[in-house]
Amino acid sequence: MKKIATLILIFISSFGFSQIADAPENVSPLLIGEKIPNMSLLDVNGKEVKTNEILNQKTVLIVYRGGWCPYCNAQLADMQEIEKQIIELGYQVVAISPDSPNFLKQTEDNKKLKYQLFSDSDGKFSQALGIAFKKEKGKLEKYSEGKNPGFLPVPTVYVVNKNQEIEFLYINPNYTKRLSGDMLLAVLKKL
Repeated sequence: MKKIATLILIFISSFGFSQIADAPENVSPLLIGEKIPNMSLLDVNGKEVKTNEILNQKTVLIVYRGGWCPYCNAQLADMQEIEKQIIELGYQVVAISPDSPNFLKQTEDNKKLKYQLFSDSDGKFSQALGIAFKKEKGKLEKYSEGKNPGFLPVPTVYVVNKNQEIEFLYINPNYTKRLSGDMLLAVLKKL
């Protein structure tokens, strides 16, 4: 019996099963020193792309709630304003949300964003990062085109190296509180 329990624990830990937290305050994000998992996302054209292809260089990775969220839109615009400085420091900017590729394309066009947006509409990536929490489907169904199982990610900013290892993280369960562009630039200059 003890061997079976040990095998089950090894199986669970080796496959990184994640769950969706019941509230934003109860998420368990990946932390500094851990590695971003290699998973599939969709680009704005609906093409499947692996995260190890996307994050193959130093990256500022923004995980946001969706293009419908005014706080997220303000954060995306803030990143757009400092993107040139981020690039000069040797980083790319990548943003991921539960929005479907169609809605990502609208966000990209409306905001005239130059950096890459990717879809995690089924929530598997947010769950693997440990930042997903349960949320009533409502408008999430529309923006994910029915793929959202009832979750939102806690808005998070990761800075990762070319090996997909986390070097910095900002997360706050209060979705109205975001990392400012000035603070992010200060962090990038110190890394």
